[in-house]
Amino acid sequence: MPKYRIEINRDECTGDAVCLEEAPNTFEIDDEGIVFVVDPEGDDPDEIYAAAEACPTEAIILYDAETGEKVWPV
Repeated sequence: MPKYRIEINRDECTGDAVCLEEAPNTFEIDDEGIVFVVDPEGDDPDEIYAAAEACPTEAIILYDAETGEKVWPV
C-alpha cells in the first residue's frame, strides 16, 4: 500500500518538472505540460515528499493513505 494518496492541482501546475528531479518514477508530464502520477509507489516516500515540497506552486497535494490526513502542503 502506498504511504501517500497523491493529488495534482492541474490549475496550479506550471509544468516546471522539479518534481521529476526528486521522484522520477512517480511523476510524469502529460501532453498539456501538466504533471500526473504514473506510479504512487514509484519512489521512496521521502522522495515523493521532497518532490511535493519542491513544487513552486504547491500543486502536489499529499494525504496519508491510511488516515486521509493532509500532510502537504501544511
